[in-house]
Amino acid sequence: MIGSLSGSLGRIGQVALFQLQLLKACGPALLRPRLVVHQVYNCGARSLVIIMLCGLFVGMVLGLQGYDLLARFGSESALGVAATLGLLKELGPVVTALLFAGRAGTALTSEIGLMRATDQLTAMQMMAVDPMRRVVAPRFLGGVIAMPLLAAVFNVIGIFGAQLVGVTLMGVDKGTFWSQMQNSVELRDVNEGVVKSLAFGVICSLLAVYEGFNTTPTAEGVGLATTRTVVVSSVMTLLVDYMLTAAFLKV
Repeated sequence: MIGSLSGSLGRIGQVALFQLQLLKACGPALLRPRLVVHQVYNCGARSLVIIMLCGLFVGMVLGLQGYDLLARFGSESALGVAATLGLLKELGPVVTALLFAGRAGTALTSEIGLMRATDQLTAMQMMAVDPMRRVVAPRFLGGVIAMPLLAAVFNVIGIFGAQLVGVTLMGVDKGTFWSQMQNSVELRDVNEGVVKSLAFGVICSLLAVYEGFNTTPTAEGVGLATTRTVVVSSVMTLLVDYMLTAAFLKV
């Protein structure tokens, strides 16, 4: 048990040191915006389909469950408020982060890990090219930028799905649905979702590039690094979500 604890603490220290090196490389990487924009496309635009589909279905399920729950108290008109707050503050950022880790995070890890396994990163160092600036930092920045945008798309499609079920199927008044939502949702609710999505973007992107950069240069090592990316990113997302929720409730 002591050995596993020391190993976990050592791994946390390695990630912290890697993050410091990565932050130093982010400044020079921003001087090449084409690389960052390309990674935003890879992490964001190529994840839009799954984000939009899942957002629609989550919103529809939220509309069904929310209507069933509120109908027991005679408050069906509050469906728009309940669905919007649930998406903005919790479901939107969290589900987007889990989908991001499963799609974009694994892609980042496997791509960088394959470059490590085929000695492409070593070749860059031999040619006096810093792989942290050229390869890792643009992918990290692309993931951090893409996450809030994906969460926003998820929220919009989710609210549409909740409105589709609540108004079209369940008969909630459309004007009441939107008016109560607009009157009850505050800016701090939106800010909470934005802060969470940014935090999850940093966590998922950092873990993805770390696992890829430090993977064992074998096919098995790349596979294990990809698996660790999904597992650790998911656990850390839920843990940080609890911590941020508790912090916002105290504000």
